[in-house]
Amino acid sequence: MAGGHLTLRPHAKAGRARAWRCPALLALAVCAGLAEAAAQPGHAAEPPALEPLPKLTIEADGVTLSGVSSGANIAQQVHVAHSSRISGVGLLAGSPYHCAGGGYPFNLIRTTNTCMDAPDLVPFLGPPDLQPSVQRTEEEARRGRIDDPAGLRDDRVWIFSGRSDEQVPASIAAVVRQYYERFGRANNVATVTDVDAGHAMVTEGFGNACATSKDPFINDCDFDAAGAILAHLYGPLKPPAQGGGRTVRFDQTAFDRDADDHGLASEGYLFVPDACADEAPCRLHVVFHGCQQSADAIGRDFVDQAGYNRWAAANRIAVLYPQAAPLRYRFLGIVPLPWPNPLGCWDWWGFTGSDFHVKSGAQIRAIDAMIVRLTGAASTP
Repeated sequence: MAGGHLTLRPHAKAGRARAWRCPALLALAVCAGLAEAAAQPGHAAEPPALEPLPKLTIEADGVTLSGVSSGANIAQQVHVAHSSRISGVGLLAGSPYHCAGGGYPFNLIRTTNTCMDAPDLVPFLGPPDLQPSVQRTEEEARRGRIDDPAGLRDDRVWIFSGRSDEQVPASIAAVVRQYYERFGRANNVATVTDVDAGHAMVTEGFGNACATSKDPFINDCDFDAAGAILAHLYGPLKPPAQGGGRTVRFDQTAFDRDADDHGLASEGYLFVPDACADEAPCRLHVVFHGCQQSADAIGRDFVDQAGYNRWAAANRIAVLYPQAAPLRYRFLGIVPLPWPNPLGCWDWWGFTGSDFHVKSGAQIRAIDAMIVRLTGAASTP
């Protein structure tokens, strides 16, 4: 996933970075632990003080989501679970709903070699079949664990697959499109497959060369994915503006007291346009970073440079940036083994529990609580 190629590099300000490339399953433990142990923490500027996540005046049909890689998968899970009050989603390098299936950790081969194409010793076994995702959606709706998928019918969906993305190839994106066409309207689904992007967030002017797949997994492709997503989800937008808002750093543990055990960072970010002050009506867009893209991993590059804020400032859109984190366990209390989530991914294969993909899942529950706080809406059971 974004960073999910499992090449782990210690951070260093000078000298040539070493890299460990491991088979996917081995890397989930030992390799990642060695990389973490060798990391050289940088000296960042003192961050702004934590603030409470504010209540904003959010339009009832104005809540949308997007994400890249594992962030695309959690965005889709939140969308499907709460489709009655989410109006659309943008997905870059994502897999179909519940693609990994259940039975963690025995589903890891499917996770890394059917729902994506990890660079390990196992060949690509995908793309995944559509029908299991459809059946799981219908079953969970019958059990009352997600909203009725009828809530997806009128939602707008934007899907991206980079031509140079070898980890989540276009054949997987095609299944994601089929999934949304199954429950929604085909003319509401837009697909972009003609940008020569690697496995990364795609921007108009920030990041690595377009075809690469490397830290910080933000690529300059002369293509404004954030702007394209927001325009598809909300309709015509005013031209982007620099400034015009502020970034709030808030305490995520207020929404999950066990955040450390659920792969959640202790802090998240919210961009609030000036136009959203004083109870002025606004929209809300929730953006999920990919693996190895949290603020702990790359600073605020994703929050500040992914491209959303300048569009948001000009168009009354608050942008929430929840943050995932590795689980930091240690073998014998000494060797860091951040199993089962070494790369700070969002959970789409079950390491937080078998209900990871429904409303009761730890990460979905925390994200929903953030949305409820911002919108003032009641949480759906």
